[in-house]
Amino acid sequence: MQNTISRIHFIAIGGSVMHDLAIHLAKKGLQISGSDDEIYDPAKSSLAKYHLLPEETGWFPEKITHELDAVILGMHARADNPELKRAQELGIRIFSYPEYIYEQSKNKQRVVIAGSHGKTTITSIILHVLSHLQYEVDYVIGAKIAALDGRVKLSDNPVIVIEGDEYLSSPIDPVPKILKYKHHIGLISGIAWDHYNVFPTMDDYVRQFDLFADSSPKGSTLIFCEEDDLAAVIGRKERTDVNRIEYRAHPHRLEDGVTYLETADGEVPIRLFGYHNMQNINAALQVCKKIGVVEQEFYEAVQSFTGASKRLESVGKNAHTSAFKDFAHAPSKLQATTRAVKEQFPQRTLVACMELHTFSSLNKNFIGQYQDALQDADIGIVYYNPEVSRHKKLDVLTDDDVKEAFNQQDLIVFNDNQQLLNYLRGIDWKDKNLLMMSSGTFGGIDVDQLGKEIAKE
Repeated sequence: MQNTISRIHFIAIGGSVMHDLAIHLAKKGLQISGSDDEIYDPAKSSLAKYHLLPEETGWFPEKITHELDAVILGMHARADNPELKRAQELGIRIFSYPEYIYEQSKNKQRVVIAGSHGKTTITSIILHVLSHLQYEVDYVIGAKIAALDGRVKLSDNPVIVIEGDEYLSSPIDPVPKILKYKHHIGLISGIAWDHYNVFPTMDDYVRQFDLFADSSPKGSTLIFCEEDDLAAVIGRKERTDVNRIEYRAHPHRLEDGVTYLETADGEVPIRLFGYHNMQNINAALQVCKKIGVVEQEFYEAVQSFTGASKRLESVGKNAHTSAFKDFAHAPSKLQATTRAVKEQFPQRTLVACMELHTFSSLNKNFIGQYQDALQDADIGIVYYNPEVSRHKKLDVLTDDDVKEAFNQQDLIVFNDNQQLLNYLRGIDWKDKNLLMMSSGTFGGIDVDQLGKEIAKE
């Protein structure tokens, strides 16, 4: 690993991966500082624990001096950020975080998991299996899982597993992160239009995955889901000396609420459920086999995997009710997650609630992509905060806009989170399940506490 850079300043240190990278490097003995104009938990508490929380929020160009070896620039900052401007004036080396990860991983075998959906779960399964088997690897992942200490690890291990993101690398580098890592093993889980603010057409968005696949070097491996039309078209394109591996949902069956993987050596009970997770498991299996894990080892290890944080995470259950929270926010994710819960508990009424929170989801030119996204819910609910739209300088949606976009006139729409909370608390939850889906916080609703309240009924 490259060790010449020891004094680093993080611009936008409060980002989800940025703060974990800062903490990891500080624990390794590097001199770390940082700034941000807003920092929320869990990043705020974590940075404070390791004495990395900035004393004040805001940007302070005086922090940028010749004593720094490098600056790592987060996507939350703007191109005219005063600290960035100062670093440019002084000629200090500026990295986006994917560039820094690559710089520290040049001599490793790099495994990059890409796709519009499933990549966090796939990466989590891979890392859980490797940890269970005591395989030492480095990693970058967007969620916390029980087997790992943090979301980033950089050491002298020969392999790094990276959850790839198709979003832009930094405010001054419009190249998607997945293209920065220069993978040896690349995986595409599936493709469904997202990030309307930077990819205004479906073609623009899909092109990024085509570029990712095209960047596969000779002797590399490209793994893709054959059940996803776009991933299959891109994956099957002829590329010189690139090994192609196609996968589909792992053979499985569901009995009495338990999912069993069907294998050559018999059935294996697992804790995940839903068709999309059977795809994710098979994706992880293909990657693990490429880096030396045999199938029997994989099946033994995957039985204890309970899921990644906020990915169909249980937040409360009793004999007749279960409550889940999920990071799902894009249309394809809503549909897959809602269907998974309904198929797992077909006899229970499913109350599925999602928050329109991202730039894409709140944009009138994109929201039509949500058509039928909640069709598997018995009661579909959408929450949005008009102030978020105004903050993003978007036209404010109406309730009718939302119902028309989802193609669901019986959809229940809230734009006041207290009214939403009161509605959910007023439901008789016997023989019902709750699914809360958002990349935000529903305006500050404590979903974990709500799940516990429901489970007490």
